[in-house]
Amino acid sequence: MNPLHHRLAAGLALIALLLAGCERGPLPAQGPQYAAGPARGNGVVYRLAVHPLHNPQKLTEAYQPLVDYLNRNIEGARFALEASRDYQAYEAKFRAREPALLLANPWQTLEAMKAGYGVIAMAGDAEDFKGIFIVRRDSPIKTAVDLKGKTVSCPSPTALAACIMPQQFLHDHGLDINKDTRNLYVGSQESSIMNVYLRRVDAGASWPPPWRAFQKDHPNEAAELKVIWETPHLINNSVMVRNDLPAALRARVQQLLLGLSAQPEGQAILAGMETRRFHPADDAAYEPVRSFIRRFEQEVRPVEQQ
Repeated sequence: MNPLHHRLAAGLALIALLLAGCERGPLPAQGPQYAAGPARGNGVVYRLAVHPLHNPQKLTEAYQPLVDYLNRNIEGARFALEASRDYQAYEAKFRAREPALLLANPWQTLEAMKAGYGVIAMAGDAEDFKGIFIVRRDSPIKTAVDLKGKTVSCPSPTALAACIMPQQFLHDHGLDINKDTRNLYVGSQESSIMNVYLRRVDAGASWPPPWRAFQKDHPNEAAELKVIWETPHLINNSVMVRNDLPAALRARVQQLLLGLSAQPEGQAILAGMETRRFHPADDAAYEPVRSFIRRFEQEVRPVEQQ
């Protein structure tokens, strides 16, 4: 294969991978299962359902080491990673109380509380939970009003840092996102970024951890992109447990999560998740999110769109 054909083949393979979050075809056997509900096996399996902030392969790479760590350090319990095809499928699962543990965004955290889940930790620093706008380096976009009549990608209408907060930012800077912009919901963080690279959209919304991962995994493509704006931050994603789990198990999971940053193995796991550390947190810590969502729904749109 000559060099030109080799580069073309590599580029096509990359695009296929990064847009996988939007595909509906058959899924690979490896990694977490994507289905309407959790897979069933022999005995009790405590499933950690991570909201779909990555495409399937990246989510497995990022979070399977954490699940493996729990399995090695908690006797008498078995844990498995569970992914979801999209944000809406994930939200349906916790509303049906199917997963035992959740890693949920702050809006999903409030919704999961209604279904009987409780917060045991915050995943990452609060300062890292903010929306970012990504454009190509050759983009003429300079101010928010330059996006009038343009297309902006987001992972999902319920993605808080990567959609809700950016849309509130545009509203605060003079745009009506229901009339002035075309909103393209593409299914995953990588897809939102990749749509900018492919010139399918004028700007893409995401948040820092997926952008950092994209820069590491795809430096050539990332070099053609830049972050143009950031939103103010909120509290970060939560780890939640269902209220029928044994108290001792809940306490042990919490202990292991909070201790990850104190030892080399845990630091490596955190680095793979683009997360500096887990912090102590409870339900009350997420009350400021409720006020933010109330304002967003009054000024911009309902979070859940029909």
